[in-house]
Amino acid sequence: MTASSTILAKLTPPPANSVVTPERFKEGMPSFAAWMAAIEKNKETFQRHYDEWVPDMADIEAVKALVASKGVKALVIGEDWCPDVWRGLPVVARIGELTGMETRFFLRDQNKDIMAEFLKDGEFESVPTVVFYDGNHRYLGHWIERADRANAEMPALRKVMEGVERDTPAWEEARAKYQASTWDYAEGWRDAQLTEFRALLR
Repeated sequence: MTASSTILAKLTPPPANSVVTPERFKEGMPSFAAWMAAIEKNKETFQRHYDEWVPDMADIEAVKALVASKGVKALVIGEDWCPDVWRGLPVVARIGELTGMETRFFLRDQNKDIMAEFLKDGEFESVPTVVFYDGNHRYLGHWIERADRANAEMPALRKVMEGVERDTPAWEEARAKYQASTWDYAEGWRDAQLTEFRALLR
């Protein structure tokens, strides 16, 4: 099973009367700069992920061809407190800029009706959620939270926090070590996200 079929097999498409009409899509923030202006927390972290990522140009060119042939556009749901959003949203922004893919950003907690259509496992308001449409606003598929590679590698990272009591100096130290260590994995996770997008759209 390919990455895209794995993703799509787990997800339920939006209803025929989706709240995400072409008009509602256009209400989203139109750029990474607009997102950065709207959020309050973790701006430096968002910017670092945006600045540091060097995408694989073969994947970029493949997505660019799909944007040109299908008119692919993306809706992104996120919040500024979420580490997966810190990593994932800048990737979508860069892809949009490099491929010409129209991208609109929505704050989850101000758009609960949109989020309700794309719940993880039909239950969880997981972010980032990235929803793809074609030029006629037909739903193509959506992607939630993080790449499979990140899911596979995260348990090893989390071991640093196992058995540490919350709200203690040791917890804060372990948490800081965990967050610092994620940067060692970040490039691979960003690359995997782009690869999964390419597979999903293909």
